Amino acid sequence: MQNNVYLSTAYFPPIQYMSKLLQAKHVFIEAHEHYEKQSYRNRCRISGPNGIQSLSVPVISGRSPGQDICSVRIDYSESWQGVHRRSIETAYAAAPFFDFYYDDIRQLFTRKPVFLFDLNMKILNTLIRLLDDTKNPALTQNWKKSPKGDDFRNKIHPKPQKSGNDKGFHPETYMQVFSERFGFIPNLSTLDLLFNEGPVSRQYLLKV
Repeated sequence: MQNNVYLSTAYFPPIQYMSKLLQAKHVFIEAHEHYEKQSYRNRCRISGPNGIQSLSVPVISGRSPGQDICSVRIDYSESWQGVHRRSIETAYAAAPFFDFYYDDIRQLFTRKPVFLFDLNMKILNTLIRLLDDTKNPALTQNWKKSPKGDDFRNKIHPKPQKSGNDKGFHPETYMQVFSERFGFIPNLSTLDLLFNEGPVSRQYLLKV
């Protein structure tokens, strides 16, 4: 088990992210960084009937490019919640454990938190509960460029050129809804794992 692990906030985080979280003794979510666009902080990837689909939460841009992550506000002028919910339903309605977990996921789209960070923490705690884990991530109290522990804050990224080389992550195949059409797609949102693998998802995350 890893000792201290540092992660950024994330919207329906990928499997790599959740594997680091579950395998760590102590988890810290970075609450004092600058917001980074086009990262997992406001987007996730799922697999739908047309292949990989990216779902992004629109945010209200601040005047400063170095906006504090906890001050990033969600933009509700777009009906993105309905789009995301329908996209998840289309992608996973046929998954073996969709009905078992979906009510909890659907509830996350019924409220409108002001801040992206708050939404992501609600999602994270929901996923931890659905994975039947007792992890209780702490928030960082200040910014440290080089914290004492394994720093994955900027190493888990949807763009391969920005991802750090993670020799400790070895995703194993599992059955996906559209695997016959697209083959196995690794490291999608943890939603993909939950809906397809159900109760064994936690064991999967502890060993990859």
